Amino acid sequence: MWSSKTSYATQPPSEVAGGAAPAGPQHAVGAAVLLLASAVLFWLPGDGWRMRALLLLGMALGATLYLASFSFTAAYREFILRQGTAGLRAQILMVGLAAILFAPVLAAGDAFGLPAGGAVAPAGTQVLAGAFMFGLGMQLAGGCASGTLSAAGGGSVRMFIVLSFFCAGSFWASLHMSWWERLPSRGEVVLGDLIGWPEATALQLAILATLWIWLSLLAPERSARSSRQVRAFGIDGKLAVGGTLLAVLSFLVLLVSGHPWNITWAFALWGAKLALPFGWQPETSPFWNGDFQRTALDSSILADVTSVTNIGIMLGALAAAAAAGRFSFRPPVSLASISAAVIGGLAMGYGARIAYGCNIGAFFSGAASTSLHGWVWIVAALAGTAIGVRLRPWFGLKNSA
Repeated sequence: MWSSKTSYATQPPSEVAGGAAPAGPQHAVGAAVLLLASAVLFWLPGDGWRMRALLLLGMALGATLYLASFSFTAAYREFILRQGTAGLRAQILMVGLAAILFAPVLAAGDAFGLPAGGAVAPAGTQVLAGAFMFGLGMQLAGGCASGTLSAAGGGSVRMFIVLSFFCAGSFWASLHMSWWERLPSRGEVVLGDLIGWPEATALQLAILATLWIWLSLLAPERSARSSRQVRAFGIDGKLAVGGTLLAVLSFLVLLVSGHPWNITWAFALWGAKLALPFGWQPETSPFWNGDFQRTALDSSILADVTSVTNIGIMLGALAAAAAAGRFSFRPPVSLASISAAVIGGLAMGYGARIAYGCNIGAFFSGAASTSLHGWVWIVAALAGTAIGVRLRPWFGLKNSA
């Protein structure tokens, strides 16, 4: 993502959604976005207002990610390489606020008559392996799942390449899910169900507060050294606003859809749909013979909640880029950069599928749902990030702020 003032939490220009773009038909792009969004709203099938609300929420998420320069990938990289902590603190704020908002709904099990459940998955070997792959892959790709969508929406051709191989990797992993699910696992562990939702929420807030204090003691001068935008408590003002808005918007997604914000299921679905014309038979895959998966495969992507939200994210980022006068198509700068995009996309796609999600669907939504797998995910992803940042120079990708 891009910021008019480059900070350590902002990705380098070759990886962002929009740099200092040359003058162009920004108003025309904005008008085209409105027309396209209106067309999608019109053509959305069934479900009354819910799918349309999810498209609009997706657009708000995409615009927030773009305008706030809210980059998970760059924040992890800055922490690993330079112990910069403001990006991580913004994520702590985001998780903590979401946990508070989610708890009453998840405890009740419904929202306005619609069944509601958390982002819950087994905490096992496959989460460790998948999150590690994802952490490595997102550093080579230059963006996570949400970053890929928002950067592609901002005009990055390279991130469209990442998105394509993200879908391919997700589909590839779906064919192996039965093998991964046989590996050792603790099963689903949800603190809210184990000790009660008020107690689980308080415990998680205590853990987040402890992490915040630890980060503040780690290297406070380094947290502030690279950005004049860093405000009180070591957090960038723009990132704080972005994290708050993302938490609130994800809560609205929970209310509307019945489950927290997730992204990568849609990539597996898109990959599977693209495989059908090439002779792939869903009957050969246990994963795609599940009732939910088969129904989604037989239906339009506009009938899939996650797909509609993802489309909204791209449209929202595109609208934000045009409104800020930054939209432009930028081709990849080198063959090495393209190679990193391909490898990173495949690693993220495969890893996210076997780990039950990405930094949004697994870590953020999982932790906010008090699911243990969300915490397992972030530990393994940071380990993968530590390797990924050291591989970046091999592909001509800069680790500098």
